Formats: sequence, structure tokens, C-alpha cells
Amino acid sequence: MLKEYKSVQEVVGPLMIVEGVEGIKYEELVEIQTQTGEKRRGRVLEIDGDRAMIQLFEGSAGINLKDTTVRFLGKPLELGVSEDMIGRIFDGLGNPIDKGPKIISEKKVDINGSPINPVSRDYPSEFIQTGISTIDGLNTLVRGQKLPIFSGSGLPHNNVAAQIARQAKVLGDDAKFAVVFGAMGITFEEAQFFIDDFTKTGAIDRAVLFINLANDPAIERISTPRMALTCAEYLAFEKGMHVLVILTDLTNYAEALREVSAARKEVPGRRGYPGYLYTDLSQIYERAGKIKGKPGSITQIPILTMPEDDITHPIPDLTGYITEGQIILSRELYKSGIQPPIFVIPSLSRLKDKGIGKGKTREDHADTMNQIYAGYASGREARELAVILGDSALSDADKAFAKFAENFDKEYVNQGYETNRSIEETLNLGWKLLKVIPRSELKRIRVEYLDKYLADKD
Repeated sequence: MLKEYKSVQEVVGPLMIVEGVEGIKYEELVEIQTQTGEKRRGRVLEIDGDRAMIQLFEGSAGINLKDTTVRFLGKPLELGVSEDMIGRIFDGLGNPIDKGPKIISEKKVDINGSPINPVSRDYPSEFIQTGISTIDGLNTLVRGQKLPIFSGSGLPHNNVAAQIARQAKVLGDDAKFAVVFGAMGITFEEAQFFIDDFTKTGAIDRAVLFINLANDPAIERISTPRMALTCAEYLAFEKGMHVLVILTDLTNYAEALREVSAARKEVPGRRGYPGYLYTDLSQIYERAGKIKGKPGSITQIPILTMPEDDITHPIPDLTGYITEGQIILSRELYKSGIQPPIFVIPSLSRLKDKGIGKGKTREDHADTMNQIYAGYASGREARELAVILGDSALSDADKAFAKFAENFDKEYVNQGYETNRSIEETLNLGWKLLKVIPRSELKRIRVEYLDKYLADKD
């Protein structure tokens, strides 16, 4: 029999203090019944003797301290999981919102998960094709990797996320592929954009969506990524599926953390965020990976908007330490009309070398990737030099590199949000663009690849 308490002492924002409690545990789920009979949920955030601090999921508006009843349910927040979740849309707490039938769960799982034993982790090594050349060709995504997208306010990260969700697939593998999409603090228009795009393109048939809107409680925002990852872990490690998890926007998640931290009167860290922001983010990011002996995998693409485009802001800064690289969207490229505006020079995939080459993509991939990076960097420098000193100050090689950089932006980067390029098409396009540069300057590509691929790419 669950004991009921009528000893609510204080309510501050999303937090409630209950006194005289006994035998309760951290993270335990709580049911609150208001004076009107309405039921709300919460979780135990802190225990101090016989006092418990409860985090309310639905907010505290309208709660009467005297007539409110609190019941501790003896279990953490759980998600009922089933393969029937694929193709469905849920809110941030795992309740269906698509007017579909009720999910009959196979089992209920604690959303906080358990860390993967480092010894049992398998090293990421299989290529995932996103259909976006700047990612596949130059910042390759590998199965089991966590590769965030750093964006800015107003930049089209939603379009990029939808494109990856539509197009991503594992090459040469018969295992089922699924996308778990977790959205935190997005507007109704953004949510409708994702739902419409997934439905129109048929991507919904292999996707599970968890959507927390901007007007939903901030507390729900903290649970949303954990709901999404719990679903992904079930599909990957129990059903053997390759799962791509896309989380947007981690900045909204961190703001919700800061809000709760302020309500708890904790000592703030950098920019007012709690000192445990690094630990909290790592608990999300480190749920990606592969486990030895299990066919499934979780690959993560977290998306975050950098406040004021500041890459040194605590959220992107800490994310960069935990994850294996970053894809950066450029405001300069966006203003130039380039879609998607991915700036390849500061972008990085630390595991790209593990997922490319013969038998995975193509033998020439590593050499062309290095040459394209070098050529694009030289071309941008040459263009800047021309602005200062004029074209006459450039050598013939400088002019070739400048032309290459211009063509690269127009043709390679600017593929649009509907174009799905295979890795073969991406590599062939790279060779076509490299023909602008004199062969003597292509110093990063082996001679046998120059002989084999350079002549026949038109």
C-alpha cells in the first residue's frame, strides 16, 4: 500500500517541498493530487532527512498546499517500449499524441538507462550515408558515433536534421534502420514542419518522434532526450536495429536545467548554468555506441544553437569535449544562399578515418578528402588575398585554388535539402572539381588514384 502525505510545505516554481516522509528514494516517481482531483506527476530531486524536494512535470499552477495529496510510487520514471512505437509520435513524457491506438508495451524501462561498460563497447567503424556531400565526403558519420551539429539562431538546422532523418542509411547491411527523433522546446510551427516532412516523405514509417513544445513545462524538457534514448536502446540492443538518434535543440534542454538549478538555489557555474552541466550532457551523449556481440547500434546527432554564434559558450564548448567532432553551420554561407550552409573547415569528424576506404566507401576517399580540404582552405585564402591586393597579385596556382573554392561552394556544398547523393556521386563530384587545380598541385593524392580517377571525371 502506497503511503499518502498531506504535508506539502512550500511550492517554488516547478519545485515542491514535502515534509515527514520516510523510505523514499532519489529519482522516485511521485503522483500529486490537487484539491480539484487533478493528478500531476513529478520525481524526487533531493532528500534531506524527512524532507523531500519534488520536481513537478506539469508545473505548479493552481496547487493548494493544504489540500494537496502526494503519493510516492516506489519506482523511477519509466517508458513502456515496443516495436509498435515505430511510426508514432509522442510528447516529451512518452504519451502518444498522434491519435493512434494505445501502445501495448513489451516492458517498462527506467529512462535514466545504465552506462555501457567501456570493456563491452565496440569501436565504431561502419560508414553511414547521409546523402549530404559535406558530411559523407569530408566529415564522415560512423555507426555508433556521436557527431553534433553546431548552429546559430535563425540558421536552417531543422532542414538539415529533417534531410538526415529522411536520407540516412547503412550501406551493405541488411539490418533494419530506424530514426528516433527527440525535439525539446521547439515551437508548434517547427514541430509541424518535422511531422509534415516525415509524413510526406514516408520517413515516419521508420521513425519514432518525441516532441516537447516551447509551451510545455521546462521539466518535461529534461526528460525528453532520455525518453528518446531509452526507446533507441530498446530498438538497438534488444531488437538489433541500427538507430540514428537526432536531438534538437540541446540549448533549450540546458536552459531548462538552468531554470531548475536556479529554483533549487544552487551555486551557478559559467553563464549561470549549473556546475554539473558537463556531467548531465555526458549522460545523454554517452548513451550512443555499439556493444560487442550485439548487432544493433546507436548513432547520435545532437543539434544545438550557439547563443550569439559563440562557439566558446558553455553548451557547445562542453559538447565538443564529450563528442567526436562537430558539423558547423555558417551564417556567411547561409547569407550567400548556399543550402545546406555547412562550413567544412572548422567542421570535424574524429572517427571519419575509421569508416572510409576500400570495402567501406571507396579506395580514393581518404586522399580526395585531404586534398579537397587543403584546396578549399588555399582557395579561401587566395580569395581574401585578392580582395586586399587584387587579382594581379595572385599566381596561376592561387587563381586555380580560388576558382576551386568558388566551384566547391556552388556545386559540392550547395546541393539543396532535397538532393540525396550516394557516396559514389559525392566522390565523383570531388574529382570533377579537382580538375580545376593543376595536377602538379594535387600533392595529397597518390599517383595511382590520379591516373585512375582524374582523367575520366567530367
